[in-house]
Amino acid sequence: MAEHTFAVCAYKESPYLERCLDSLRAQTIKSNIIIVTSTPNDYIEKMAARYQIPYYINHGEKGITQDWNFAYAKAKTKTKYITIAHQDDVYDAGYLEEALKRLGRAKKPLIFFCDYYEIRDGRRVTKNKLLGIKRLMLLPLRLELLQGSRWVRRRILSLGSPICCPSVTFAAEYLPEAVFAHHYRVCEDWEAWEKLSKLKGEFVYSPQALMGHRIHADSETSAAIDDHTRTREEYEMFCKFWPVPVAKMISGIYASGQKSNQL
Repeated sequence: MAEHTFAVCAYKESPYLERCLDSLRAQTIKSNIIIVTSTPNDYIEKMAARYQIPYYINHGEKGITQDWNFAYAKAKTKTKYITIAHQDDVYDAGYLEEALKRLGRAKKPLIFFCDYYEIRDGRRVTKNKLLGIKRLMLLPLRLELLQGSRWVRRRILSLGSPICCPSVTFAAEYLPEAVFAHHYRVCEDWEAWEKLSKLKGEFVYSPQALMGHRIHADSETSAAIDDHTRTREEYEMFCKFWPVPVAKMISGIYASGQKSNQL
């Protein structure tokens, strides 16, 4: 087993959970896999039993970030590298091999993350405007020399979050006990990257698209766009990097482009 754990966050009865687990079992380097949930039910329990995967229930405070931190804490007791897998997403067979190879080359890795593709209506989408912009933003991090630059990664994050959350593997030995804060509903991952970007160490990036992020109408992101939560949270994040007038301008541009995150 690699020094790595996939911690799968399961919620209610997702029809995609089995595909996610299959993709984790198919990795070219075998890893530990656990399932965590704050919505225990027979479906998740049966999946855990079928795949012979340890199953943990979060009996504490409920929420996206609470569940992610719970998953992170459970995985940290097993290994130093942790990927919090989202139940709707899938990982290409070479994801973990590439992650461990690049993490092993880094002096002090904080996180590893990779390029990704979208899954829309069951189809694999590798090119669209949003993916193109994110890849452009991450161009500087293709140079390993720049992956340790706090200035470079903060400049990248000042224009948005091009880091796909489920593509991230955490190097837990260099990170805080809890990575995520609890007051955001959509920008909780961006907030985490902003916090980690201040630390000394490397944001290890692979330009290979090694996992698929599912876009569907029932996702939390889609719901947050509908009730304008996302616009408010993005404005608050831009204020961490820019004066208020500039933050308002960039936030307005982002709000006009949110339709790309919906079906």
